[in-house]
Amino acid sequence: MSKKKILFVCLGNICRSPSAEAVMTAKLKELDLSEHYMVDSAGITDYHEGGAADHRMQQHAAQRNYKLTSISRPFKTPNDFANFDYIIGMDDQNMSDLRAMATNDEQLSKLHKMTDYSSRFTYNEVPDPYYGGAEGFELVLDLLEDACDGLIKKLEDE
Repeated sequence: MSKKKILFVCLGNICRSPSAEAVMTAKLKELDLSEHYMVDSAGITDYHEGGAADHRMQQHAAQRNYKLTSISRPFKTPNDFANFDYIIGMDDQNMSDLRAMATNDEQLSKLHKMTDYSSRFTYNEVPDPYYGGAEGFELVLDLLEDACDGLIKKLEDE
């Protein structure tokens, strides 16, 4: 059985998408499903390419036992469309940018929004915590934990 490949995408790949990658990786490991999935993250932009996740996001994630180890990279067209089964954007602007990069219906069909998998929260986006305070980073983690649970359930039900 081939692995399902998931790519989480936000603007700069230093807060939300590396956190989604870490949360998803931890949850898959906890459920003994890691061997069935490959998880990565990327940014719409290359502003932070080669850099680690935002130190504030790392601190908040560490308090929940998540390790943000990924290195920022931009979304690569057409490679990422070819290499991933699910490309999951964090907000409406990410989704709009990803749709603009897609060149066919197959690529468009791989695009999903993170909050579509939420069950406990009614947010329609994972807000960017970069310019906010601690509560923004905590909210991002709450939303990602909820949405990752829903995403795993959907994928395992397929």
